[in-house]
Amino acid sequence: MYPELLHIGGFTLNSYGVMMALAFISAGFIAHWQFKKRGVDPDFIYGLLIACIVGGLLGAKIHYLILHPEQWPENLLSGSGLVWFGGLFGAIAAVVIVTLLSKQRLAAVMDSGALAVSVGYAVGRIGCFLRGCDHGTPTDLPWGVTFPEGIPPTTVPVHPTQLYETAASLVIFAILAWVISPRFKREGSLIFAYAVLAGLERFLVEFIRTNEPVALGLTQQQWIAIGMMVVGIVGTWWFETHGRLRPVGLEEGPGKAAVAAPGTGKGKL
Repeated sequence: MYPELLHIGGFTLNSYGVMMALAFISAGFIAHWQFKKRGVDPDFIYGLLIACIVGGLLGAKIHYLILHPEQWPENLLSGSGLVWFGGLFGAIAAVVIVTLLSKQRLAAVMDSGALAVSVGYAVGRIGCFLRGCDHGTPTDLPWGVTFPEGIPPTTVPVHPTQLYETAASLVIFAILAWVISPRFKREGSLIFAYAVLAGLERFLVEFIRTNEPVALGLTQQQWIAIGMMVVGIVGTWWFETHGRLRPVGLEEGPGKAAVAAPGTGKGKL
């Protein structure tokens, strides 16, 4: 583990912070690429990325303090104590608000975000690995890792679940980009397909994480993951049967306009 990448005098460059920044940057690049493909103004990504950072960090902190109320208010301004699901929901709320206020096509923006989040999450989990947090249960597998200064520390080899999630999230990105997305005909359904895949990934990895069960032998994160999968399945079905058809005639180059499919109108959803 490498919690500190650079230390000069009183200045410390933490690996977790660097990877968090790279996670948002990489997600921004993917969203920019997807905006061009889907006929959304690519420059919209700059303001949207700021909203995601603010909403994501705020949501992640609120979720952590809900789980650990005894750390209020000491942990409020700390760089530690961020929960993924809270960050995801906070970022989604910020995206929805900013997109509606900017009168962009919300469904197209959210579909672009599905691929962006999967890459950003993969990068961010590398930061967790370098910091030694969110690791798994003990294992005798040859790739087990010790985190003597981790959160919590362990000198016993454990599952590097952070890397498992990085690999799984990259697989999710590939499935969304090259398997599912080309087959979907309507806007808005891809983000719900992401919810199904991401929920399934988190549900499974929780069996080798250290989180405590809360009901029926499942952790809080697993119950949230189940909710994501249910919402994802329903949302995918609804948008693929009732959603607005994707615009046709989209060009990859910047500045080229999308041509709306016949009968789709000019609505923003």
